[in-house]
Amino acid sequence: MAERPPGKGGPEEGTPEYDWLYGKGGKGSPSAGSDDATRMVPTRGRSGERPRPDETRVMPAQPRTSSGGNRPPGGPTGTAPVAPAPRPKSPRRRPRLRFGVVKLLVLLWLVFMLAVPFWAWSKVDKIEAMPSDKGRPAEQGGNTYLIVGSDSRDDLTEEERKELGTGGPVGQRTDTIMLLHTGDGPNLLMSIPRDSIVDIPGHGTTKVNAAFAYGGPQLLIRTLENETGIRIDDYIQIGFGGFVGMVDAVGGVEICPKSAMKDPQANLDIPKGCQEADGKTALGYARSRKTYSQLGDIDRARAQREVVSAIGDKALSPWTFINPVRYYRLAMASAGSFSVSEGTSPISLGRFAFAMTRVDGDSGLTCGVPIQDLAVTWDAERSEQFFSFIRDDDTSSIPADLCTPSGMPGR
Repeated sequence: MAERPPGKGGPEEGTPEYDWLYGKGGKGSPSAGSDDATRMVPTRGRSGERPRPDETRVMPAQPRTSSGGNRPPGGPTGTAPVAPAPRPKSPRRRPRLRFGVVKLLVLLWLVFMLAVPFWAWSKVDKIEAMPSDKGRPAEQGGNTYLIVGSDSRDDLTEEERKELGTGGPVGQRTDTIMLLHTGDGPNLLMSIPRDSIVDIPGHGTTKVNAAFAYGGPQLLIRTLENETGIRIDDYIQIGFGGFVGMVDAVGGVEICPKSAMKDPQANLDIPKGCQEADGKTALGYARSRKTYSQLGDIDRARAQREVVSAIGDKALSPWTFINPVRYYRLAMASAGSFSVSEGTSPISLGRFAFAMTRVDGDSGLTCGVPIQDLAVTWDAERSEQFFSFIRDDDTSSIPADLCTPSGMPGR
């Protein structure tokens, strides 16, 4: 550091009077205003005193906002700290309440969907339909259902018989006979014309529907098993009243007559072409005998398969499970319509209902029993070949000329 020239006033550096911060003369020295002195700048201006231009001012600190994080309890100006605004509480109770209501509704819906079929199943008539095992075919692959539409009017009132054109009580007869086979291959629905000539045990050779009249479902099952070699696993019987009730429960079905049909005895009068039919019209369409002039009972059997398949398709449509009224009406109508064999389980009946929706197109086959003439005489060679595919649960291998709508080759 350069030495001060001699002769200059004031204490020299290193002497007690010399102050390194305030210069010569120390604190409070009169010489503190000299050019080389460092002055202390006041933190705020005093009243009536103007700060000098070469002085460094201390600016008052601005209070921080609520988003500024932590800050001292008081600002430089003495203002009180501003507390952060409280965050609004989320309204959690209302969403939780709504979610609870949704869960309750879903639970009630599931209970309803399960309770209705079991309630309906408790009302289904169970009958002793299966014959004794003696002489019956052995167990086979897949499952084969015998479906019988009964001519019995016992479930109809006199007014209903008149409205539906069914006539008076006539005893126990079969109006429709079909076999439904489900298994590894496509589902197969086969009609057996009720005028088919067969050998009925104990009654000789006659029309197949006479077996039902003679000995009920047990004799009919034994007759068909003897003729086809196919073991029947479950028996399902549908009455006239139940048939109408099921069609109306699903809101009607589509039918496609190939010509106009008018049959006063069946209360039927419909035009040609596809159209919606209620239960009364569908019943007349399925049972009319006089309007099928070309193939007679063969065309009638084809119409029956058409209606039964349409009922199954509508019954398992999504709308049935969305609409609780339709779901309940269908379940109750079905319960009053069906008679099933003892031993048929609710699961087996459910598989039957599902299979009835898959007997057309690529997912199923609809056939008439192979016949050789319009007198519905079974074709011995073709029918035996056809039955063998069912016995072997190999419906996917059935040739097209064996599975025809009429049962005749190419028809």
